[in-house]
Amino acid sequence: MNSMTESNYHLYLELMKKSLLASIYDENGWYVLGSLDRKNPRSLRYWIKFAAVKLAWTCGFVIVKPTTGNEISGWGLFCYTMISLARLSNIQFCVEDILKNNVEGDFIETGVWRGGATIFMRAILKANGISDRVVWVADSFEGLPQSKKYDEDITIMNDGGPMRLALAVSLERVKQGFAKFDLLDDQVNFIKGWFRDTLPRAPIEKLALLRLDGDLYDSTMDALNALYGKVTKGGYVIVDDYNRWPQCKEAIDDFRSARGIRDEMVNIDDDAVFWKVSEEPSVDRL
Repeated sequence: MNSMTESNYHLYLELMKKSLLASIYDENGWYVLGSLDRKNPRSLRYWIKFAAVKLAWTCGFVIVKPTTGNEISGWGLFCYTMISLARLSNIQFCVEDILKNNVEGDFIETGVWRGGATIFMRAILKANGISDRVVWVADSFEGLPQSKKYDEDITIMNDGGPMRLALAVSLERVKQGFAKFDLLDDQVNFIKGWFRDTLPRAPIEKLALLRLDGDLYDSTMDALNALYGKVTKGGYVIVDDYNRWPQCKEAIDDFRSARGIRDEMVNIDDDAVFWKVSEEPSVDRL
């Protein structure tokens, strides 16, 4: 905490979380029509909801599910992230532990939507006065790719439904998000394109934090194959959708089994998990 007092540091990061989640706005609680009727994508109900979501998106809003209890989650009108308060706090925990223990490497998220998680990573670095690490922001910025393995929910996304529409956030819009928080600088690098094409040749030497949010089996596996071997001992791997999307869980389980990874996975909330990497990077892990 070189650049802020401890009190100001915590105030800044707590305000960042609330701002990224838009929980400081009562209007963020406005939602349109609830979730889609995914069981019957040809139903009138589905298409009425599709039209509502498309209209809201055209107007610059993001819709979908309401929050439950005291947990901040879902996609409110003004959110920069879909992840929960618990998951933002987990990013803070991991980054602070990395900095405390001088774990070498940059930070990356693969699948960023509007960029909220990576904006928060950059904010933590700035609050700590860290100038020798980079936050990598990797996404197609065009939505989800076609996948060899996906369930009914993903089929609807890839058929041009409302979810695919909502997930396609442009690179320019993500950059604007960083700029609004005064965090768009040379410590933020963007990687645009499908993970299978971009991540294997990305100029990343070491990673201290690998955050996976690719939803699909292929996207998750592509990111792991390209990047896991670069995660430094003592660094962290976070999987946003392990307990939410079966195809994401399958990819993680397959990868960990094939590589003999036994590091304990810890639940963050109902959807996400993380683990601390206990081995040094090696050719065997690539």
